[in-house]
Amino acid sequence: MRGGAQSHLMLGADDQLYVVKFQNNPQDRRVLANEYLATHIAAEVGLTTPKAKVVAVTSELIDNSPNLEIDLGRRRQKCHPGLQFGAQFAGGLMPGMVVDSLPTEELRKVKNLNEFAGMLAFDKWTGNGDGRQAVFVRGSRERRYRAFFIDHGYCFNAGSWKFEDIPLRGVYFRNEAYEGVCGWESFEPWLTRLESFAAETIWKIACAMPAQWYGGNQSELEELVGKLVARRGRIRDLIAAFARTDKRPFPRWPKRVTRNAHPIEMALAC
Repeated sequence: MRGGAQSHLMLGADDQLYVVKFQNNPQDRRVLANEYLATHIAAEVGLTTPKAKVVAVTSELIDNSPNLEIDLGRRRQKCHPGLQFGAQFAGGLMPGMVVDSLPTEELRKVKNLNEFAGMLAFDKWTGNGDGRQAVFVRGSRERRYRAFFIDHGYCFNAGSWKFEDIPLRGVYFRNEAYEGVCGWESFEPWLTRLESFAAETIWKIACAMPAQWYGGNQSELEELVGKLVARRGRIRDLIAAFARTDKRPFPRWPKRVTRNAHPIEMALAC
């Protein structure tokens, strides 16, 4: 598969396709932990993401699959066996129904286009250090696509587990995705769910992933979760900072709406 982590598309024992990231990927082993934690949190707040699972890949499979390698530039290395991260392929087993970009008019017709605002709030909270990635899926009898939000490996700033909060990071490259934003109400219900996301739920997700994905360093995992919990109250400020950039992503964003604008004021502005 494309991308810096050099994922592989693999058929699981459950007859489902998975995009699998290996522990010895060129980015960082923590990318797997980031994917697992971020994907499950996003799903908890109602954002459309592929199902995430821990995938066991055996040495026998790797030894008998010449293409299961990592390209390190001057040399190639076999993928390491063991527990890997797997995101269920959004298109399932039906070919030709998944695309990674759409013409402008088709993008504007995407069924869940409003979720891009919710995903922006999520990416700002989790400090996504990469651009927002999405694929678009359409059933054989459907006319409109649905966006699936993928590739969360650079949440928490990849392997560093730090939050740099650069306004133009963690955003989708097409402004059309945000044309409908006209105030804080456009980020609901996801924004409120993120701001009140329980620390206990984050810990439950974190404890379910293999410790080797983050080097077994429990104190660093505790620090990451603590920072994430503390950042819940900063999400609106981070979105507002993006809104003020030269990218001008929200053409309908009313200038008089502030961080704590009254809902009636926002409704009138819309």
